[in-house]
Amino acid sequence: MFKLYKNETRDCYLENLKLDKSVPVPLYFQLKELILSEIKKGNFKEGSMIPTEKELSNLFQISRTTVRQAINELVQEGWLYRVKSKGTFVSKSKIDQSFIQALGSYNDHILQVGKTPRTELFDFGVMDAPDYVASELGLDFKEKVIYIHRRRFADEEPIVMVKTFLLYKKCKFVLEHDLSIESLYPLLATNTETAITKIKRYIEAVSAEEYDIKI
Repeated sequence: MFKLYKNETRDCYLENLKLDKSVPVPLYFQLKELILSEIKKGNFKEGSMIPTEKELSNLFQISRTTVRQAINELVQEGWLYRVKSKGTFVSKSKIDQSFIQALGSYNDHILQVGKTPRTELFDFGVMDAPDYVASELGLDFKEKVIYIHRRRFADEEPIVMVKTFLLYKKCKFVLEHDLSIESLYPLLATNTETAITKIKRYIEAVSAEEYDIKI
């Protein structure tokens, strides 16, 4: 069982946690899962310091080598980070990227993971479809499209930039709305001809351009 620890850097209270030494599951993995569970439940807040290797070793009556292996894996996976001569701290919470595969709005997903979404609108208007867009959408040469360029935030941290092209003929009603505060998918769903029912996404890693770095 964890007890209450207080010092100048932290106030961490955990209880009713223990390792089962009678099962074949490695002790380091059990400890790792316990710490991770407490992080996900919010008992370890972002930026808070977790108990030291020595404290964890004493609490669970396991070797510091076992504790270190658990901590190392959590650091490698991005859940914890170390500060030399100070201790090990909880990293910023991760955002589950399942929205990439889900049919739903970005705002709804960010709210579901306990963060506050915000959208910054860079460009929103009508233009001639670029060649590659016309090809993908099956449009005629220089047919009009609506172009939407947005930067999306979670708790004021920019995490994704989105450039969207919509058929002007079918989606021109979108121009009457403010997409810095409204979600695009629910808006499109108000019209039976534009409601999104299926999504296919292609993902690849590319080098950041100067423009990406700047914004």
